[in-house]
Amino acid sequence: MDRSSKTSDQDNAVNAPSAGHASGNDSNQILPAGVAAPEFSLHDTPDQIVSLRDFHGKRLILMFYPADWSPVCGDEVTIFNEVLPEFRKLNAELLGVSVDGVWCHIAFAKDRKLHFPLLADFEPKGAVAKAYGAYRQHDGTSERALFVIDEQGIIRWSYHGTANIWRPRSGMRAC
Repeated sequence: MDRSSKTSDQDNAVNAPSAGHASGNDSNQILPAGVAAPEFSLHDTPDQIVSLRDFHGKRLILMFYPADWSPVCGDEVTIFNEVLPEFRKLNAELLGVSVDGVWCHIAFAKDRKLHFPLLADFEPKGAVAKAYGAYRQHDGTSERALFVIDEQGIIRWSYHGTANIWRPRSGMRAC
């Protein structure tokens, strides 16, 4: 078999859209590497809007996650906060995106001592997550998805994780 017909698991995870129901994203597929990142403008505070175009000329890591205050998501954003200096050494900024409202993000960021913006994909609910193929229609949350966007706004790497990492006990809702 020649190299052109072979794909590794890593190639599939980075470049191929994710399988819909196996990942729980209602058959949406995250955007693959090589396509232009959809423009967005979302609130990070009640009176401040952050847009993709604000990062022209910089690398951007766009991190979608299901919800503030959930057990796994809280740990996830804290880990990203810890490696933030490494991203900045590479001229990359980090933005977190979920469907939570701006006031929820403010309280969550303060509690977790976060040093990067959390954007509220609140209304219309999940519109940006949908544009990136990272929305879970059946429960109204974002998927766990990462996008590395280059200085010209092209997605150079994408990854789709599962939003159901934490397994709930009976009667509890998963992150």
